[in-house]
Amino acid sequence: MLSYILKRIFSAIPVLLGVTLIVYFIISLIPGDPATAILGSFATPENVKILNSQLGLDKPIWQRYFIWLYNILQGDFGRSFSLNRPVIDEILERFNATIILSGTSFVICSILGILFGILSAAYQYSFIDKLITFIVLVGISIPSFFLGMMLILYFAVSVRWFPVSGMYSLYGGGGLWDLINHLVMPSITLSLVALGVIARLVRSSMLEVLRLDYIKTARAKGVKETRVILSHALRSAIITILPILGLQAGFVLSGSVYIEIVFQWPGIGRMLVDAILTRDIMLVQGGVLFIALCYVLFNILVDILQLWLDPRLLRK
Repeated sequence: MLSYILKRIFSAIPVLLGVTLIVYFIISLIPGDPATAILGSFATPENVKILNSQLGLDKPIWQRYFIWLYNILQGDFGRSFSLNRPVIDEILERFNATIILSGTSFVICSILGILFGILSAAYQYSFIDKLITFIVLVGISIPSFFLGMMLILYFAVSVRWFPVSGMYSLYGGGGLWDLINHLVMPSITLSLVALGVIARLVRSSMLEVLRLDYIKTARAKGVKETRVILSHALRSAIITILPILGLQAGFVLSGSVYIEIVFQWPGIGRMLVDAILTRDIMLVQGGVLFIALCYVLFNILVDILQLWLDPRLLRK
């Protein structure tokens, strides 16, 4: 078990190095000069040259990459040009809001996705199965940002059940209920596509298990159908469901970028968009790398949990 965990951790290192390469060189291709963006109206050729020298932007791109990577390995993500503060401090502060949104969305899509998948498999080809399939396909087909705007238009503007945007009210808010009230629409919007994917794949996994001989034997012995599905079939199918949940967790985390813009949620996604608009390269690179690191770590945890539930995978 320990050797497998170490192997998975070491196998993630090349992935993260590849991410640093892609992130750094793609961000470097964005047109515009960071020094000019920082200086604004003071961006004379002399001032731009001096600031580029101070920031190390006059060095070759490969040399800047290795300097940045060396600093990252020491825990230094650099300093934000536009905010004048360490990048890691800004990321960790914004991550609290992102983890609340993406965590809530992941719980919603996991619970409802597994439930819909089980019901769809248990009542295959019935009205319930067709209704769930229709709902799932509609949810997958609708772009999340469009759904978010439609929810705002109806529930925030027309009937005024929920606030339009933000994480807390500007005046008189700040409590748990205020947070939940602001969280309802963005979490539903973010979870809908992942919910559909999970439901369809859970349905497929459950149908495969329900056709196995030991399930037929349990039914022949007179075991209640509810127990057959929940105690026998789901216990076997959960091994194949876990990797699905790991992938959708990454999708939810990355999808929070545009959902945070639609609902003005003060998380990492909104931070990245603002950083791109201000050409804050260090903040963009640090934010994307941090999200990639969270994604890789979560999938490692899912693999370890899958192995713990089924030790036979270690022998494959």
